Amino acid sequence: MARERLSVAERREALLRAAVAQIEVRGVAALRISDVAQELGVSNALVLYHFATKEQLVSAAFARAAEEDLARLRGLLGRRTSAVRRLRAAVRWYAPTGQAKGWRLWIESWAAALRDPALREVAGSLDQAWKTALASVIAEGVEAGEFPCPDPAAAAWRLTAFLDGLAVQMTSYAGSLSRTTMLTWADAALARELGLPGTDPASAPDPAPPTE
Repeated sequence: MARERLSVAERREALLRAAVAQIEVRGVAALRISDVAQELGVSNALVLYHFATKEQLVSAAFARAAEEDLARLRGLLGRRTSAVRRLRAAVRWYAPTGQAKGWRLWIESWAAALRDPALREVAGSLDQAWKTALASVIAEGVEAGEFPCPDPAAAAWRLTAFLDGLAVQMTSYAGSLSRTTMLTWADAALARELGLPGTDPASAPDPAPPTE
């Protein structure tokens, strides 16, 4: 049988992928070890062999998914182009209208982390890694004279807080804003944080009605 020939690493990877899929469908609170086992057609005992508790499985699944998105973010930020272009590409990807797949998982994990210290530590560490990656490129842009942002670390915090909040709203109330409006707001938030011209908050457009 094919599944009997999987290595330990391959089996663990399959379990984490199944856990991520089940968390996105059921949420952390409702997830059961048996849900993950059934997803792969294996026994509960096999899941527990690799992850002794549901909490360990959830923390590892979240870390795996978040690190995938973090690697993608670093790839965008590491391109050979201006800091502004790299940051704009990253923000548009990170925003709720972009291709980042982890929003529902992040939101579920934020809620579960209130009661799970291990998950809180994992989520906090990864969240800080996102902010650090953004702040580093903002600092590069300042040094290159592209924009005058006086505090790259604070700008990264404010920017991610805005996008995280927008993601919560859009995940909870899907369709309440159009894609165009969200992209406009994300671009405007980045421009304000970088101190680019034409970023007067009074000039921001009113929300467009949802079209998608």
